[in-house]
Amino acid sequence: MSFLEDFMPVLWGGEFGERIRVYSGSFVQNISHSVSNVACDAHSEDFEGCRDDSYAFILKLVAIAAILVMGVCGVAIPLVGTKRRFLRTDSNLFVAAKSFAAGVILATGFVHMLPDATSALTNPCLPKSPWSKFPFSGFIAMMAALATLLADFVGTQYYEKKQRKQEEESRIIKADSSETASESGIIPVETRGSTGKVFGEEEGGAMHIVGMHAHVAHHRHSHSQEQGACEGHQREDGHGHSHSHSFSFSSGDEEDSVRHIVVSQVLELGIVSHSVIIGLSLGVSHSPCTIRPLIGALSFHQFFEGFALGGCISQAKLRSLQSTLMACFFALTTPIGIGIGIGISSFYNASSPRALVVEGILDSISAGILVYMALVDLIAADFLSKRMSCNTRLQFVSYFLLFLGAALMSLLALWA
Repeated sequence: MSFLEDFMPVLWGGEFGERIRVYSGSFVQNISHSVSNVACDAHSEDFEGCRDDSYAFILKLVAIAAILVMGVCGVAIPLVGTKRRFLRTDSNLFVAAKSFAAGVILATGFVHMLPDATSALTNPCLPKSPWSKFPFSGFIAMMAALATLLADFVGTQYYEKKQRKQEEESRIIKADSSETASESGIIPVETRGSTGKVFGEEEGGAMHIVGMHAHVAHHRHSHSQEQGACEGHQREDGHGHSHSHSFSFSSGDEEDSVRHIVVSQVLELGIVSHSVIIGLSLGVSHSPCTIRPLIGALSFHQFFEGFALGGCISQAKLRSLQSTLMACFFALTTPIGIGIGIGISSFYNASSPRALVVEGILDSISAGILVYMALVDLIAADFLSKRMSCNTRLQFVSYFLLFLGAALMSLLALWA
């Protein structure tokens, strides 16, 4: 202990200690400058002759109406289409349209959110240290993507456990009801094979509780080996009856349902977080030159983001109330963000260092979430499926619409 007491003053008082004091002092000063709310002259959005508060306010109201209508239409088409059967989630038309929407979301993350985050966090208004010394936008986007992966995994595990618990409870209820029926003298009809045994009955008379599930799994496994992945869905066996591959209670359908629930919720989180940012950015602007092109660009991308989200919600097969709440939450987020921006535009400095840091961090987080969701849960889930690999025409149309959606959304970066 005495050695440390003698050594620390030497270390702190020497050249090394001087560097630490200088660096820590400059770091604290840079951080305090980064959270300043004073407007920066180097970052002014209002071009000369473009500031017009009254006209900008009218354009903001037009933007609220247009974005609200396009968002509602986009998210409602898959939900209403599923109910009316003109756009079923298992149709090729739906898969192709969702491919276009996936391209839009991917371009939103890569071309719109991530460059905007980099521009904000490397703005001349901010101190060069630490903001220009390290690629914070890419790092934050990477961590957000990894956090989304963790949320995806945890959410899937949670819903699978919940579903297994419900299945066990229903199985116990069925077992109790069958015992009650046997005690009352009611004997259920049995289907016997050529050996005279009930299906699932062993030599000793024991009955498999999950015999029917094993029967379904056996036929699904044997048919996939004999016919291949791309052949018909039904096959007639030697006894003259056909077996369908699309059982509603198969484990594959249950896993898909769980995945769609998690995907819809995580995707909504990413879309909503970025919708708030763009709504605030538009609402605090005083320049018609900035707002005018944003109306068309945001309406376009709000429609197709809503379509992708609505497709995920419809595939999740949620209750009507849950689906409606998720759809309304998405459709109202950007207009509410614009309204909040209008309310705080009188005292909010969009060109201040604090605003730049907050905007850059939120843009980076949104970019990471959207890129992960687009690549993993939208594009890979559809394009690596057996359905896509077995349909050449669907492959061509889907890839074309995927690249078209990404290209058109990227072109919007010229105006927004």
